Amino acid sequence: MKIGCPTEIKPQEFRVGMTPDAAREAVNYGHQALIQKGAGLGAGFTDEDYISAGAVIIDTAEEVFATADMIVKVKEPQAIERKMLREGQLLFTYLHLAPDPDQTHDLLESGCTAIAYETVTDANGGLPLLAPMSEVAGRLAPQVGAWTLQKANGGRGILMGGVPGVAPAKVVVIGGGVVGTHAAKIAAGMGADVTILDRSLPRLRYLDDVFGRDFKNQYSTAGATAELVREADMVIGAVLIPGAEAPKLVSRAMLSEMKPGAALVDVAIDQGGCFETSRATTHADPIYEVDGIMHYCVANMPGAVARTSTQALGNATLPFMLNLANKGWRQACEDDPHLLDGLNVHAGKLTYYAVGKALGLDVISPNLALKS
Repeated sequence: MKIGCPTEIKPQEFRVGMTPDAAREAVNYGHQALIQKGAGLGAGFTDEDYISAGAVIIDTAEEVFATADMIVKVKEPQAIERKMLREGQLLFTYLHLAPDPDQTHDLLESGCTAIAYETVTDANGGLPLLAPMSEVAGRLAPQVGAWTLQKANGGRGILMGGVPGVAPAKVVVIGGGVVGTHAAKIAAGMGADVTILDRSLPRLRYLDDVFGRDFKNQYSTAGATAELVREADMVIGAVLIPGAEAPKLVSRAMLSEMKPGAALVDVAIDQGGCFETSRATTHADPIYEVDGIMHYCVANMPGAVARTSTQALGNATLPFMLNLANKGWRQACEDDPHLLDGLNVHAGKLTYYAVGKALGLDVISPNLALKS
């Protein structure tokens, strides 16, 4: 199979969909790895690194899309890239379709088969291709939130860990999954006073057993959320419903009760965000203010640490990429129902229920798509 990896063109996206090691693995299995010239530079991988791995360097994205049987990316295809997709071509990347009707309609119109990293599952009910970037984003969230809190950036001028005689920042993390757990760990490690909210009692018990007194946890109700947000210096939104639009858990009305200059960091922005006032930003212009509250809503946070993120993502996606290339997408998905969970679009049909519900579109079962 010809596996193509174009340069990411989303603003300030420095990751790359295939590492030189992944390219070497693909070549060893008898496939062709077609890498756009300069695609890996943002993550610290040169064209020579890919050539040494046996890959072929292609000058333009147009040629990569025109030649490859499967396109492997990091971020969702941008409008100009979606025009290059063709019927029967396989796309393997993050999609986040629920809040993105334009992308969804373009993918349906292209006739391609699209498997989304973020909806591939595992035997434990986890999301193995989302987890590495969730870990990165979770660990970044307190770091960028601390920067947002600096007075020069419009924040309250609060130091996360305080100093002797001065209280630390109060940080509230909404969501106790992968993002929230890593965010709470790092915020607590910075010396902040951290509380994590979740609606799963088993998850709260787990957090309590593992992390003990490192940070507090509380069952998430509307009342508890409002009370904690009111007193917070920083709120990190870390709620995920797989493949679906994120619920809005902090309303605009709640901002008026928050401390002026408090920071909201919305890690769920790829799925539409979990604050009512969230809108996607970029690394070039990451923060904005609403009603005196600073918002950090960068839609590709892990792109800021592109080398770490690329390596972590590549470790997770490689086995799936090889299975798709070795067997073809139909056989690979038939053999692995967890990979089939990643199927979002096939031949002009939507195949993921949560996306259809969010966008009001008809959906067919992925099993039916397998047989079509």
